[in-house]
This record gives sequence, structure tokens and C-alpha cells, in this order.
Amino acid sequence: MRSIEKATLPIPLRATLRRALPLLLAGAAALASTPGAYAIVGGRVHTLEGPVLGRGSVLVRDGRITAVGADLAVPPDAEVIDAAGLEVSPGFFDALDTLGLQEIGAVKATVDTTDLGECNPQLRAATAVHPESELIPIARAAGVTLTLTVPGLFAKPALPGQAAVLRLRGRNLEDLAVQPAAAMVLNWPTLETRSFDLATFKVVHKPFADVKKEQEKRVQDLDALMDRARHYADAADAGPVDRDLKLEALVPVVRGRQPVLVLAQRSREILQAVDFCRRNHLRMILGGGAEAWKVKTQLKDLAIPVILARTLNLPPNPDDPYDRAMTLPAELQEAGLTVAIGMGDPAFSRQLPQQAGVAAAYGLSQEDALRTITLNPARILGLDADYGSLRAGKVADLVLTAGDPLEVASAVKQVFIQGRPVSLGNRHQELYERYKGSGEVK
Repeated sequence: MRSIEKATLPIPLRATLRRALPLLLAGAAALASTPGAYAIVGGRVHTLEGPVLGRGSVLVRDGRITAVGADLAVPPDAEVIDAAGLEVSPGFFDALDTLGLQEIGAVKATVDTTDLGECNPQLRAATAVHPESELIPIARAAGVTLTLTVPGLFAKPALPGQAAVLRLRGRNLEDLAVQPAAAMVLNWPTLETRSFDLATFKVVHKPFADVKKEQEKRVQDLDALMDRARHYADAADAGPVDRDLKLEALVPVVRGRQPVLVLAQRSREILQAVDFCRRNHLRMILGGGAEAWKVKTQLKDLAIPVILARTLNLPPNPDDPYDRAMTLPAELQEAGLTVAIGMGDPAFSRQLPQQAGVAAAYGLSQEDALRTITLNPARILGLDADYGSLRAGKVADLVLTAGDPLEVASAVKQVFIQGRPVSLGNRHQELYERYKGSGEVK
């Protein structure tokens, strides 16, 4: 058969083909990435809502789990994934981080965690996330499928904006965003009697009485702001108002529709924040909570959940036990609190499973430790109907590991996000492959 030469095609037809080819290729790529049917069989399945299945199966179709069990019939059209010898877990959820907002902490141009001013409740972290961040595939290769990206994490702005729940797969905000306005972030005012003056490169000391007065003033300003937001909400319900973006953003907060993620470490500050949220009728989530063990009774009485920073950390006070941060998750859970763990630094999000593993080594059971990075953060943020455990109807975010998913030596073999296998390729792996063995720079 004679091949078709480019010159034999009419010019209008060639132009049409040139315009159509990108569309055809895009359509083919979209078709290839459409969630299909998968049967993950023979693995040790951590459902987290029931017993561990020694040789279980998980069936996935169109992005969601259709069945989980020990003896399941595999649909004829499903792609079978042999998980014998592997552990199957829900995708990991880094519940306290700046992933997507920060690339290199020491390079200011790559950090977009805060904006100008002390009060920016109208700003959403989701709109500033960089989908092409090199840190996203690194975290994903460690089994992290969801993250709570928090603006102004432990920074000076009192109200830096709204945190977003993101899935670690996608090229744009529409793909990434699970919950664009998951929580309003409040950095609780601290008592800092020492500060570093960059102009003189000296430590500056302030009298405690002055610092205390400054903190009280900041808290009073926050109370006044919440009161204005309530009045604004009432006025907006009654009729048209002059639009105020800051107050408008706080309406869901004062009406109880959006929680407040209060970032506080010291027990005194935690209690102040609890009192502030109680008198303003706000739904509080405590973030950080290094000294939460001191006020665990008050937190339990008000059913305030806690998202802790990393467990493999130094004790907050010189006279604390060396393992203070490591035993904290078990102590808070024993007190009846819902506890999650976050990393607080996107460069180390890949270590999230090991932080839960440390909590398991210091008091939590393996399943409870696994819940701190899966089901518990989903519950805290109101996403447990779709995420956090392996049950029919939930989104198929899965991690397959060779060995205990919380052990540092265990290897992640495959990750599913929304029922699709995702690439585990990342910059760390790329550099390892480039330089391994030869000792030469290529």
C-alpha cells in the first residue's frame, strides 16, 4: 500500500489535522487517566474501621472503593494488583504543613506563606499553592495523599488566612483542592519578652508587664473583630450592606460553619485561646499543642481536637522528660481527645509515617498511630465520610508498602489517589539515580 505523503494532502486538510492533533492527544491522555477498575488482592489490609485483614482485598471502581473483604469476587474487567506480602493502608494525611506554599525556606522568593498585614482572613492558601512544587511528589512517594496547607504557620500574623485541604495530585487548583476553605487560621498572641533586632543584631529584652499588656490588647482586638463580624452577618441577613471582605470571610467562623485552627504551644496560651473561642462561640481546633498535656482535661470537656506537630522533637522545656513530645499522642488519646499529627515543614512531609511510628513506639497501638495520620485528621476536618479509612463508598486513596507502613525501612510500592495509580518519581529519586555508584557528576 502506498504511504500517504505530506505533499499529497490538500492544504486545508493538513491545517485541519494540525489543529485537531493536540485535541486528539489531549483526549487520549484524559482517557488514559480516567479512573478504572482495580482489584488489590492478597495484602494485609488496615481498614481502620474494623479488624486488620490478614489476606484481604480492596476493589476500586471510578475513583472509589466498592468493597473491602477477605474473600471477594474479582470483577472480570478489573486490573488485578497482587499485594501478597504487602500492607494496604489509607493514604496518609499531613494535617499541619505549608506544602505547596514553600519550596526552600532560606530563599524568600520561593516562600508564599504570609501576606502583608496582621489581619487577612479573606486570603485563601489554596490560591497561592504551586502545583509544580518539587516537594509534592517527594511527599507523595512516601504515601502522603492529602495535606492541610496552613498559611502563616506559627508566624506573626494573627489571622493569616484560610487553610486548605489538598490532594497531592493535579496540575491546577481545581485538581488539587479538596476543601479550599477548611479552617480559619489564628496564630494566638504569645508572651515574648525576648526578641532579636535585625538592625542591631542584638537580643532585645522587654519587661513582662509591657509584654503582657501588648498581648491583652491584641486579644481585645480579636474579640472586637469577632463582634464586628457578627454584626456584619446580622446586617447582611437583613439586607444589602457595604461589602467588607475581611468581615465577610469571618461570617462562616462566627456562625459556626468554619472551624478555627488556633496555633498555640504553651499551656497558658492554649487556655487563653480556649476561653476566647468559648466566649465567641467558635469551633476550635488546636494546632501545635506542645503543652496540651497540661490542659488535657479542659480540652476534653470542650471536645477540642488536637493536631500535634512532629513527635520526633526536643522537649519544649529544659526540665521536661526527653520523650515528652513522643509520649504526647498516647497521653492525649488516653484522655479521650482526637489526635492527629502533622509535620509543620514541607521539606519533611515525607517523614510523616515515621512520626506516627514514634508515637506507636511510645504508647499508641499500631492502628491508633496509623489513625493519627489518616482517619483522625479526616474526622477533625469533617472529611471522614470520604477519606481516612478503607470502606466501601470512600475515595480510593491507598498506599501499598513492603513492611509496616510506619517503619522508616519500609518501602512504598504503589500509591493510589482518587482510584488512580500515581507516579512515585521525584527529584530525590532522580538525583539518586543520576549520581549513584559512579561518584561522578554527570
